[in-house]
Amino acid sequence: MPIYAYQCASCGHELEALQKMADAPLTDCPACQQPALSKKVTAAAFRLSGGGWYETDFKAGNKKNVATTDAAPSAACGTGACPACQ
Repeated sequence: MPIYAYQCASCGHELEALQKMADAPLTDCPACQQPALSKKVTAAAFRLSGGGWYETDFKAGNKKNVATTDAAPSAACGTGACPACQ
């Protein structure tokens, strides 16, 4: 579940709340009891970086080369004779 940050427009109180995405936003400030809470825009708590995961990353032995293909077209490419053209 995501953590949402809120700030009260009335008293300036800030809080974080663990809520489901389908939950209604909070409106009442716990500090001043006024219905003046609004969600703040915050940075994501995680970052995706790197090349990602591939089918061959966690395979052992001779199963590692299952996803390999020829990158360069063959001399017969374009004539209908190579498997890539069919």
